[in-house]
Amino acid sequence: MEKSCNNSACNKESCEGCQHAAADFREKPHDLSQIKRVIGVVSGKGGVGKSLVTSLLAVTMNRLGYRTAILDADITGPSIPKAFGITKRATANEQGLLPVSSKNGVEIMSLNLLLENETDPVVWRGPVIGGTVKQFWTDVIWSDIDYMFIDMPPGTGDVPLTVFQSIAVDGIVVVTSPQELVSMIVEKAVKMAQMMNIPILGLVENLSYFTCPDNGKNYAVFGDSHIDAIAQAHNLPVLARLPIDPAIAAACDKGEIESLPADWFDKAAELLKELPESQK
Repeated sequence: MEKSCNNSACNKESCEGCQHAAADFREKPHDLSQIKRVIGVVSGKGGVGKSLVTSLLAVTMNRLGYRTAILDADITGPSIPKAFGITKRATANEQGLLPVSSKNGVEIMSLNLLLENETDPVVWRGPVIGGTVKQFWTDVIWSDIDYMFIDMPPGTGDVPLTVFQSIAVDGIVVVTSPQELVSMIVEKAVKMAQMMNIPILGLVENLSYFTCPDNGKNYAVFGDSHIDAIAQAHNLPVLARLPIDPAIAAACDKGEIESLPADWFDKAAELLKELPESQK
């Protein structure tokens, strides 16, 4: 049955496809799940390090004593299990799907944990992908989670829209890199979140600089950063600037992301600790 939009600024007769009625379509998590806060990690395009930021945010909060989880919504390009060195498959019981825990206790659900072979391609259309993301929310038994981070696919298409409309997201972190083209595309993600009334917690710039091991100086390999201008234009904080560091890539390749210091996210952690708990 269609619901009418109760937003006075909207003249739609039906809330179908209406941004003001996003809450009407929210799904409840599994009855046995307990999730206090949900943070989406988004970007306007691929290749800027969104999965890296998602993983390091989870690692940071886990080290502070919080129970953390990652819902890998990047269905066609899942990389989270690889970064954490997880090779075993997810299991299920009569009640639902069970996430896989990392070495340090980060709960993870990703399509790669369900595939027979992690290199098998996922050749699915948008509605099927969106349905899978919702199942990761409704059918997975997440234990007592303080912070769930959702690794979104790039762009502003089907899956981000599905997440924003179906899951009670408490806020998003937008990931960018210094190139001016990327910065322009990131503004699209910022504006989409504003259209959907999703709070934007702040920006993270990846590949921000390279520290020369010989002289200790920082160099802007990809040119001058534009993140401060974007942050100022939208009145947002810059939560972190990640360096170009071979140690980061090596840790991800070896499945040892939990061994990285991750102190880049101290400012982000302070902001996340201030987020109120909400009943999902």
